[in-house]
Amino acid sequence: MSLRSCGFSGALLLPHRKKLGVEEAHVNLMSIKILHLSDIHMGSGFSHGKVNPETAINTRLEDFIKTLSICIDRAISEPADLVLFGGDAFPDATPAPYIHEAFASQFRRLADAKIPTILLVGNHDQHSQGTGGASLSIYRTLVVPGFIVGDTITTHRITTANGDIQVITLPWLNHSTLLTRPETEGLSLGEVGQLLLERLQPVIEAEIRRLDPAIPTVLLGHLMADRANLGAERFLAVGKGFTIPVSFLIRPELDYVALGHVHKHQNLNPANNPPIIYPGSIERVDFSEEKEDKGYVMIALVKGEVQWEFCPLPVRTFCTIEVDVSEAEEPQQKILDAIASKDIRDAVVRLIYKLRSEQLELITTTALDEALKLAHSYTIRPELVSQLARPRLPELGLGDTLDPIDALEAYLNNREDLKEIAPDMLEAARKLIEAS
Repeated sequence: MSLRSCGFSGALLLPHRKKLGVEEAHVNLMSIKILHLSDIHMGSGFSHGKVNPETAINTRLEDFIKTLSICIDRAISEPADLVLFGGDAFPDATPAPYIHEAFASQFRRLADAKIPTILLVGNHDQHSQGTGGASLSIYRTLVVPGFIVGDTITTHRITTANGDIQVITLPWLNHSTLLTRPETEGLSLGEVGQLLLERLQPVIEAEIRRLDPAIPTVLLGHLMADRANLGAERFLAVGKGFTIPVSFLIRPELDYVALGHVHKHQNLNPANNPPIIYPGSIERVDFSEEKEDKGYVMIALVKGEVQWEFCPLPVRTFCTIEVDVSEAEEPQQKILDAIASKDIRDAVVRLIYKLRSEQLELITTTALDEALKLAHSYTIRPELVSQLARPRLPELGLGDTLDPIDALEAYLNNREDLKEIAPDMLEAARKLIEAS
C-alpha cells in the first residue's frame, strides 16, 4: 500500500483482522526506513543550460546537484536506515573528474551520517560491453564506510538501526555476464534474450532459496521490465538490452522490488505483493521527459508489510511552445502571443513555429529573443511548410498543411488491422517528434 504523504514516522501500523463491532487494532512495530532513488545521470543536458559566471559550472549540472542534495538531505533528516541507488550515476562510464566529484560529495554525506548505501551498477555506469569495470567501482576500491557497490548478482545482509535486512543486487546484465561468445554466435537478438532469461531464472532462484525468511528482503535491480510504460522509449531501447518478465519479480519472499533504468516513475505491480517500483530519474534529461514528475521513493518496511510513497522533487520546468503561423496575417504577433500564454520564467524552452518561406522576412529574431529572455535557456526552431505537398488521404483536404501527427492519424483511421495499436503508435510518434 502507498502512504498518503511523504512524511511518516518509523512506526509501521499493521492491521489485524477486524471483528464485528470492534475497532480495528494495530500493532506498532519499528520499521526499516529506506530511500530509493535512481537514474541521476549527473552531467547530462548541458545543452539546455549555460555557464554560471559565479561558479564557472553549467547551470544544468547545478540543477542535478541541487535535486540530488534534496534526496540526501531527506535521507539524513529522516533518518533513513538504508539508501538504495538503482543505477546510472552518469551519462557514461567515464565522467569528467569535476562531475565525479559532485556526485561523490553528496553521497559522502551518507557515509558521514553512517547510513548504509548500495550503489547499483546500471548500463550507463559500465564500460563498453561490460569490460573494463564500472564508474562506481571506485567506492569499493576506496572502501567508503557503509557503501556497497552492486555489480554482481548476490545477496547482501545489512544491519541497520532498526534491524537486519537482505538486499539482492541485480545489476545491468550484458550478454557476456551469463553467456559465452560461442553460445551466442548465429543467434538473433530475440534468441539471445531468451537464452539469457533461461540462465538468469535459476540464478535468481538460487539467491531466493538462500534468503533468511525471518528478515525483510528487497531486490534492487537495474533492468527493463516487460510491463514498464516507456512510450517512444520502447523503440529507442531495441538492441540495448533484454526485457525481464515481471513474473520473475513477483515472489512472496520479496517485500519490495527497487528498480532503476526507466526514467518514468511507476509501480509495475498495483497489487503490491510486492510493490515493483521505478522511482524514475531525479531530473529531466531532455524534452522527452517534459511532462513527467521527478522524484524518489520513501519506504517503511517490516517483514511481510511495506508502505511506500513517491516524493516529487522541485525540478526545472521544460516547456515546448509550438505554433503554426502559416496562415496568419501577422505571423510574428501570433508567435509572440503564444510565448506570452506560457509561464516561461526560469524554464528550459523550445519554440517551434511553422511558416511559409515567403513569411520568413516577417519574423524578427530579436523580438523573439526579447520575448524569451525570462527563460533559463531557449532554442528557436522555424519549420517551413511546403506548399507543394498534397495529402493522399480523403481526411486531409487540399488546403490543409500536412502535419505529421495528423497525417499518421488519418492513415491509421484507414487501417483496420492497426486499430488496436493505433493509440500507442500515435503516442510514440509524438514522443519521437518532441525528442527530435
